[in-house]
Amino acid sequence: MLKQHLQFKLSQKLSPQQIQLMKLIQLPTQAFEQRLKQELEENPALEGGKEDNLNDLDADFDNSSDEYDDNETINTDDINVDEYLSDDEIPEYRTQANNYSSDDEEKTMPYAAGTSFTQHLISQLNTYRLSDEERDIAEFLVGSVDESGYIRRAISDIMDDLAFTQNIYTTEEAILKVLRIVHQLDPAGVGARSLQECLSIQLHRKDKTADTELSIKIIDKAFDQFTKKHYKKLLQKFDVTEEQLKGAITEIEHLNPKPGGSYAGNNRIVEHVVPDFAIKIVDGELELTLNGRNAPELHVSRSYNNMLKGYKDSKEKSKSQKDAIMFIKQKLDAAKWFIEAIKQRQQTLFVTMSAIMHYQEEYFLTGDERNLKPMILKDIADEISMDVSTVSRVANSKYVDTPYGTKLIKEFFSESMKNDQGEDVSTREIKTILESVIEEEDKKKPLTDETLASILKEKGYPIARRTVAKYREQLDIPVARLRKKI
Repeated sequence: MLKQHLQFKLSQKLSPQQIQLMKLIQLPTQAFEQRLKQELEENPALEGGKEDNLNDLDADFDNSSDEYDDNETINTDDINVDEYLSDDEIPEYRTQANNYSSDDEEKTMPYAAGTSFTQHLISQLNTYRLSDEERDIAEFLVGSVDESGYIRRAISDIMDDLAFTQNIYTTEEAILKVLRIVHQLDPAGVGARSLQECLSIQLHRKDKTADTELSIKIIDKAFDQFTKKHYKKLLQKFDVTEEQLKGAITEIEHLNPKPGGSYAGNNRIVEHVVPDFAIKIVDGELELTLNGRNAPELHVSRSYNNMLKGYKDSKEKSKSQKDAIMFIKQKLDAAKWFIEAIKQRQQTLFVTMSAIMHYQEEYFLTGDERNLKPMILKDIADEISMDVSTVSRVANSKYVDTPYGTKLIKEFFSESMKNDQGEDVSTREIKTILESVIEEEDKKKPLTDETLASILKEKGYPIARRTVAKYREQLDIPVARLRKKI
């Protein structure tokens, strides 16, 4: 039996333009510059830089001009050229704002110079006497080294890959023999299959001293006890004094757990954060500026404007002219929308950051993280009458240059907790205090989470042990046992 139901559903759909605007808002300065460059390349009706005289173009041309379908006949009357042309004196059609900082930094992203890490390793193989097959295996092993300098694949998998991809049929023993040669390459520890092997390779290449000899024994024979910091068991196992153990552990701590990361010539992009905003203290007051690279000068192409004029003045309008003018109209609409979108982006960024700055005024004046007020996205969204998602787009991807360093904006957001006075305090404030307490602890007897909870309670922050554990993990601080030092 068939049944019919009538259902009403209320839904909100964003237009393509709104989606594009949201994407523009989300872009940090460097990515925005790339997007701007792309738009200038793709839309010939959009030009950058200053234009001396734009009084032939109406800045307020209407976006509501008739839409058309490629299959429909184009009527001359449908294209109102006067919407785009005007003899009135109008201001320069650009997006330059007054609230930007003069930022003349290099706009290209620098790259690390030199050969790649893999090439660096292969070039060293030339100093070894290898058969053709051994060289092929060695180069394959070197190609399997990851960014940290490790080979994280099983030897059996490598053997299968050599057979399938290189047509080299060999044994695991032969691969291990070549791997021992790879372990002799620089930086020391490269090609290791585990942290234990990486540290062991480095220690075996060091000059033999009492500390080194003991370090080798610890890594090769008691690695699990070492990682768990069971120092008493190590003292008993190797029958050494605390001073001797301390010397060996110091030796291990100076090793490089990621030999690949230390090589400067791996040609990975050097990341440089370009602040999107700058906050300065001028005469005791906070002053906010938007990076000038977010405020480009844009205008509509004069040549496109002249094409419209020529079309308007011509007496006979051919089909090809009509098609061309419709294309021009599309490009002008897109250029006008992009300029307006950049203006909205500028305004959204500045208004949002301004609200954050005033909300956290005490912090920005002092630099003391304990002065950070509890603040969630909704607090700022309500303040500026914008959507929470918009605030999130600004906070998650933008940086601000402050007198205390360059900060990611989302770091200023935190939830609130009640202190023993019943006042709302930022969880960030509690984490800062927790961090300082752990820094000052006796590393021979590190504080347990239970003890830390008691100390915080004494300081006026009554939080549970499990909350302390959560904050400690968020701060990337290990448990007490792993913080222990001899």
